[in-house]
Amino acid sequence: MNPQESELRYPLDDLLPATGTSLEVAPGVRWVRMGLPFALNHINLWLLADGDGWTVVDCGIATDATRDAWEQVFATQLDGRPVTRVIATHCHPDHVGLSDWLCARWQAPLWMTVGEYAFARMMAAGLPGADGPAMLPHFRRHGLTDPDQLAVLDGRKSYYPTLVPAVPEHFVRLSESQPVRIGAHDWRVITGAGHSPEHAALWCEALNVLISGDMVLPRISTNTSVFAIEPEADAVGQFLESLQKFLPLPADTLVLPSHGKPFRGLHRRITQLQQHHAERLAEVREACRTPQSAADIVPLMFKRELDMHQMTFAMGEALAHLHRLWFDGELRRVEGDDGVLRFVAAA
Repeated sequence: MNPQESELRYPLDDLLPATGTSLEVAPGVRWVRMGLPFALNHINLWLLADGDGWTVVDCGIATDATRDAWEQVFATQLDGRPVTRVIATHCHPDHVGLSDWLCARWQAPLWMTVGEYAFARMMAAGLPGADGPAMLPHFRRHGLTDPDQLAVLDGRKSYYPTLVPAVPEHFVRLSESQPVRIGAHDWRVITGAGHSPEHAALWCEALNVLISGDMVLPRISTNTSVFAIEPEADAVGQFLESLQKFLPLPADTLVLPSHGKPFRGLHRRITQLQQHHAERLAEVREACRTPQSAADIVPLMFKRELDMHQMTFAMGEALAHLHRLWFDGELRRVEGDDGVLRFVAAA
């Protein structure tokens, strides 16, 4: 356990639900955990008792292994009651990948914010301008020029649709501060940006439980990236601003994250995340005494070897920190003769 993690409290200690099972973490709230084929090797999903049925929060990626795990859950964990609603916190594949299958399997509606639903539909359809085909010129422009790396990226043009082959054609909109009645309790929507367009976390005052999605994670910092689809975004600024929305929640809130274990210590974790980004920004600011591209910043921020899946997020994250300083007027952006954008101290 790293020092920051030791400042948080894990009420379930080392308990984890095995694949195809669930673990009750609060009255009517069950934790399901499924595998992912990435360095981040799992996702937490949630079952909420909803009258005569269940609301599912998040879906997993579209693989046979995930479908099989869900079928085990359906057979053994639902107490004979159906899934009556599917909520996706945001558009990333591990959260929305199996939404179409789940909704069709149970004839249940999908609930999402409009920003997340629109992005998911667009990327699943592989429309021009979505990140897959646009990744290469975007990353080239920011200094990624290694031919082998670019060749691997070129093979990922249809990566999102392989993990999210379809999204339901209809949805029910979630909106900021909207109360959603699930079973005996109201859950309030808290939207956030920077990690995704309009991420929806769910807060239940009666249970003192926050389903935080990817906005607040206990072990790792939430990825904040600038990608081709929104090439001049201020992802870090949006994320830090969004974190402020969680500060009014009680200090002893039980946080149910999408990765890692349920924990208490929400306010402390927010402070840690703020400090993390302040430190990264200080590093980037110092490096930009001389012109730096996003590719130049990657090894400064990420000391380990990265596969290409991780490299796409590392590039996006490096650029996001450069953009935060650029938007603040601390850096200026210069295009070189090679067409690469570099950032340098403004004064």
